[in-house]
Amino acid sequence: MERPSRLLLVSELRVRNSAYDVSLSRSLLTWKRRTSSPVYHPFRPRFCVPSFPRRQASGVCHSVSVSEIISVREEEEENGCKDDGSWKKINEREGKDCRQAFTVLYVERCQQHRWRCAEVSFTCPEGALCQRWVTSIREQLAAISTPKQLLVYINPYSGKKHGKHIYEQKVAPLFALAGVTTHVIVTEHANYARDHLRTEAELKKFDGVVCVGGDGMFSEIIHGLIWRSQIYGGVDPNCADESLLPSSLRIGIIPAGSTDCICFATVGSNDPVTSALHIIVGDSQPMDVCSVHHNNTFLRYSVSLLGYGFYGDVLTDSERKRWMGPARYDLSGVKMFLTHHYYEGTVSYLPARGIMGNPRDANRCRSGCVVCQHNGRLISEKAERYQMDEETDRESEGEWKTIRGKFLAINAASMSCACPRSPKGLSPAAHLADGTTDLILVRKCSRFDFLRHLLRHTSKDDQFDLNFVEVHRVRRFCFTPRPCQSDSDLDLRENGKHQIFGQICRNHPACGCAPAYSSWNCDGEILTHKAIDVRVHSNLIKLFARGIEEPTVFDDLTNPCAI
Repeated sequence: MERPSRLLLVSELRVRNSAYDVSLSRSLLTWKRRTSSPVYHPFRPRFCVPSFPRRQASGVCHSVSVSEIISVREEEEENGCKDDGSWKKINEREGKDCRQAFTVLYVERCQQHRWRCAEVSFTCPEGALCQRWVTSIREQLAAISTPKQLLVYINPYSGKKHGKHIYEQKVAPLFALAGVTTHVIVTEHANYARDHLRTEAELKKFDGVVCVGGDGMFSEIIHGLIWRSQIYGGVDPNCADESLLPSSLRIGIIPAGSTDCICFATVGSNDPVTSALHIIVGDSQPMDVCSVHHNNTFLRYSVSLLGYGFYGDVLTDSERKRWMGPARYDLSGVKMFLTHHYYEGTVSYLPARGIMGNPRDANRCRSGCVVCQHNGRLISEKAERYQMDEETDRESEGEWKTIRGKFLAINAASMSCACPRSPKGLSPAAHLADGTTDLILVRKCSRFDFLRHLLRHTSKDDQFDLNFVEVHRVRRFCFTPRPCQSDSDLDLRENGKHQIFGQICRNHPACGCAPAYSSWNCDGEILTHKAIDVRVHSNLIKLFARGIEEPTVFDDLTNPCAI
């Protein structure tokens, strides 16, 4: 029978004494049990609590994508056939079938978007065939762009201070199995990784940068990489109108923080093993980044949430309670809800026109997102036109809109901001790489109405279907606290204690010491200024991730792991 041209190798091999037809193509490794063979389950999960094996129907077929194979190793199946030099062993060896075997380690999907490293061993009738299989699989793996050398930063103080233990016990063994070499740096203080990446790190010899920690650690990494790319490319980071240059290195996140919002929104799980496997197979997920400026002075980059009002107040209050650990966010959240502060200001924004999707549709950003791909192409085409005509005003295509009012919260979500506590996130339909951010304005309302809005973050109800909430998908926006009032005026008012106590008490009957302005929460860090200019830069960084996979990918699990 002539072998199909698309197959590279086809053989009859054995798995635990059962006969299988095994084939290898450029994209798939497939093994199918012959109907006359005894029924055995071929899997031996690693780094996962095994479930009870299921009996398989005759002729069941298993396929693994070549891109999700971690490694392959050759080994001798019969340990008892090893020669120790005695005549007795030599005589026994002549009567045994000392066949050669190879083991394939690959990604296996479990429940709740988790991945595990599983393995299957194939026994060959002869050593030459075994070597041929091992060589063929390794040749296919070599053609895939997987990382070989990684720069790893570990924050030993993130979350519950388990970062180093998580890396050594769960991640490093997987990297070793995959043949990935690492250079590990344990950070000594805040912004250590950022400063090291800006000046000292020799990035040319690495295929990616991995951070072990929380969202703050990830923020340090992107600030170091993006800043370095702009300086080396001759771009002024302080100019808000400059188009930033993307970083060439992919970033991996090993979650070890308090919330790990970015990891959850890009992978679907805050599981270190899952994140490590995404890094090993070389996944690539582009992501938008917002630059935040004040009067043409660079402040910070943001990839998840910019929050003024409620979320800014929660962060400011929680910073005084760091001794409490992650529980401080719950306490500060309740306190800020009860104080019920609102703030006056002006929001100007540039709507994203001519794009696919809107903040209130049912299209969620998932792996292979059509919305991100479509809008990304539009942005690339526009960028090419701008290069041809340098005098074209890049913001002239749309008309700026302005909203003035009293707000309980002003949020800009560049991703869903989903986390285990809020599976939907602040903006469920926000996308990772569509070149926009969702601007959410929550106007002054009663405590009961604001509670309704907050509770909808954890329910299936539309959290924007309230008359005091509006959401806009924008490419850029500016905020000024109180009309015609600058940061310097606000500072003078605060330092001089020129508070009109009567007016404050009338506006905030529950609290007579309400502040005149809030603070911006930028990915968990407090900004030093209130008046800001925010611009979205499309596909500025890439992660070792592929986006959240659809639930159907996980429905048919031959060996679900116990979670």
